[in-house]
Amino acid sequence: MTDLENRWAEINRRIDAACARAGRDPSTVQVMAVSKTQSPDAISQVAALGVETFGENKVQEARGKIPLCPGRLHWHLIGHLQSNKAREAVRLFEMIHAVDSLKLLEILDRVAAEEGRQLPVCLEVNVSGERSKFGMSPEVVLETLHGAEKLFKVKVIGLMTIPPVAEDPEESRPFFRALRELRDRMQDQTGVSLPELSMGMSQDFDIAVEEGATWIRVGTLLFGPRARKESHDIDS
Repeated sequence: MTDLENRWAEINRRIDAACARAGRDPSTVQVMAVSKTQSPDAISQVAALGVETFGENKVQEARGKIPLCPGRLHWHLIGHLQSNKAREAVRLFEMIHAVDSLKLLEILDRVAAEEGRQLPVCLEVNVSGERSKFGMSPEVVLETLHGAEKLFKVKVIGLMTIPPVAEDPEESRPFFRALRELRDRMQDQTGVSLPELSMGMSQDFDIAVEEGATWIRVGTLLFGPRARKESHDIDS
């Protein structure tokens, strides 16, 4: 096996083990390969393993990269989205994981209507309260969901979060659990189905899976270490 194949096998082994501990079916966990800064060739090699969904942080990078990659792939936006890039994001991505305001939801809904498509999204929630992180506070999620009920083309299907960076993955557990519990409360209070929990990266996705993650993001663990790091990056 190649190094890439070994890395992919190890990711799947960890998912299986985490699901076994949590009493979950591994098929309920979807893997997104975080492909920021990666070349179309590197993406093609990962796609050859059977990986179908790739996550990009920036609209402008995805714009030039996606046409050079295999056409059968699914592209999700996982980075912060500025409203002036909403139209491009709607055209490029099948799903957006980091919507952080009702205003942005409304803009995406208008643009999606003009583009003639439906757009599933997750609300990014800053459960840790870190000032350096994007995301809405847990206190405004209910109001945002009520506002989203009036939209026609955008559908909120879950919540997303990024915990504080920590050396011990176990330190991420309270934040993953908080998101799941928030999701459960929101479903009870609104009657809206929120099946997706987008949380967990290379260093802590085992814990996220144990706490209910349905989307995990793996970048460095799959592609290998990146040459540089950027602020507010959603790595994995």
